[in-house]
Amino acid sequence: MPKIKTCRAAAKRFKKTGTGKLVRNKAYKSHILTKKSQKRKRNLRKSAVVDSTNVKSMKKALPYL
Repeated sequence: MPKIKTCRAAAKRFKKTGTGKLVRNKAYKSHILTKKSQKRKRNLRKSAVVDSTNVKSMKKALPYL
């Protein structure tokens, strides 16, 4: 059986937790930060769990994660 290639772009952006869930970083934290409030920027630092509707496609992109 041939091996499945991992989507390297996705592998750099997602990690797996101890319970097997996928974790991602939040968007909108790279530029135009002057108009965003401190609270909003602080909350963007935290990681978020990938939504259940996207998990199936993510498992296909990351077969060995």
